[in-house]
Parts: sequence; C-alpha cells; structure tokens
Amino acid sequence: MIVFFLLGFQTHSVLNPLIFLFFLTIYMLTVAGNILILIIISTDMRLHSPMYFFLGNLAALEIWYITTVYPTLLGAQVGEGIVIARHGCIIQFILFSWFTGSECFLLTVMAYDRYVAICLPLHYTTLMDKQLCVQLATTTWMLGLIISVINGVFLCALEFPHLNEVDHFFCDLAPLIKDACSDTSQIELEVFLFSFLVVSAPFLLVIISYVYIISAILKIPSTAGKQRAFSTCSSHLTIVIAYFGILTLVYMVPSANQAFNLNKAFSLLYTVGTPLFNPIVYSLRNKEIREVLKKKLMKVPRCKCFKILSKSHERKI
Repeated sequence: MIVFFLLGFQTHSVLNPLIFLFFLTIYMLTVAGNILILIIISTDMRLHSPMYFFLGNLAALEIWYITTVYPTLLGAQVGEGIVIARHGCIIQFILFSWFTGSECFLLTVMAYDRYVAICLPLHYTTLMDKQLCVQLATTTWMLGLIISVINGVFLCALEFPHLNEVDHFFCDLAPLIKDACSDTSQIELEVFLFSFLVVSAPFLLVIISYVYIISAILKIPSTAGKQRAFSTCSSHLTIVIAYFGILTLVYMVPSANQAFNLNKAFSLLYTVGTPLFNPIVYSLRNKEIREVLKKKLMKVPRCKCFKILSKSHERKI
C-alpha cells in the first residue's frame, strides 16, 4: 500500500505540545468567528442583502477550508509526523482544491457585487436579485468542485513509491509532485493552466472591478459619501490582495525555484492565517455587523449573581 508520511513542522519534541495547542486555539477561534458571522447574518433581517449573503458563503467556505487541513496539521504535531494512505491524501487534496478554487471565484463575485452597488446604484436591486445571488454562489462552489476533481484525476495518474516522506503539513500538490516517480511535466502544465484560471483570471477581474469602483467613488461630491463607499470595499480588497498574492507565490511561481520551507510558510499563511483574519477584518471594519453584534450582546440576560448584587446595593442606598 502506498502511504505518505507528512512531517509537519519539525521542531524540538518538547515544543510540539505547545505548537499543537497554538494551532488548536487558532482553529477554534477561526471556526467560532466564522460561525458567529453566519449567525449574525442569518438572524438579522437588516443583513439579508447580497453583500452579506456572499459574506455568509465566504464564512462557510472558511470553516470547511480550515477543517480540511487541520487534521493532518494537528496530527503531525502530536506524533512528530503523520502517516496517511494515498487515497486519503488525494481526497484531502481534492477537498482543499475545491474550497480554494471556490473562494477565488467567490471573492470575484463579491467584487462584482460591490461594482454594481457603487457604479450602478439605481439598478442594484434589479440586477442583484435573490435568484441571481443564489445562482452566482452555486456557480462558485460548482466551478471549484469541477476543477478540483480534474486535478485529482491527474494526481491519481502519477506513480509513487510505497513510502513517501512529504515535507509539508497537508497533502498539497507541489510536495506530492516532488515525490512522484513518473513523468510530472503534464500535470505541472495542467496545474499552471488551472492556476491561471482559478487565481490570475479572477484576480484580474477583481482589479478591473476596483478600477471602476475607485473611479466612481472619487466622483462622489461629499467626503462622508466617499468614506462610506470606501469602508464597504476596503475589507474585501484587503482580503483579496492578501489571498491572491500568496496563492500566486505558491502556485504560479515554478516549484523548482522555491525552497520548500518557504512554500510551507506561504501555505500556512493562506490556509491558517486568512480564515482566521477574515471574520476579524469583516467584523471590525464593518459598521453594520458591529452594530448588530453590539445589540445582540446587549440583549444577553445578566447573570443572577449580578442582579443580586445590584439589588443589595440599591437597598443600602
């Protein structure tokens, strides 16, 4: 049976429990933050708009995205490496590729939504109706799935030794190709082409959208209007630049020119970093979400002990 031994992060054995707790804490904070965004969006009628519908999809994607990577990441730190069968490794790569591609397409759709809202405000409710939003969201998930399955088929065609030592924390494509004992030129070309379709083309569309958006914002006469328009776009643009920039370094730059430790560090940024910071960026920089969250926290009933202390204090007065 062909198996892969994922090394994870090779550190002193004494530090492994601390690193495990660190990553476990990040995972719990990431999942909790994205679930909180889903709850806020789904329970407040004021947030039932296209922008927040797509933001909810992004939060759901981040949960699945990080959950795909973390089993091997945490397992490698517990046992100073983890063994995973070939079929398990390919399944993990297909799932990871699915959510990565879907997120790229979803960020592009979110840019289009901001373009319509700012450049065509009078037609926004007509163009971005509920049916179109559902269709766009479904398309992003389906395109990501189709591309990931095709990548998985090409990966299945490669031949590997029975035992493969992989210097990574999950089954990513570059380290798997490195260990293949068959010709990898075809899959490397295919991966480059699909990376262009999934990373470069959507990023180019986002940049074009924001050229029109910024041009329209600069034409707004009032300073308050400009600030409000910029605030609705700055969070999304921050995530786009960080996410697409790292993906370009990892997948568009030839693997032969990269040190695998550097590749692993970049992979950690977009697999662990962006899912954690997405809810932080969108919640802290979004006025509507902050207000809804504040109101919901104000409705939380005070604990009994606080009520008793308050009553006793009133009697003394």
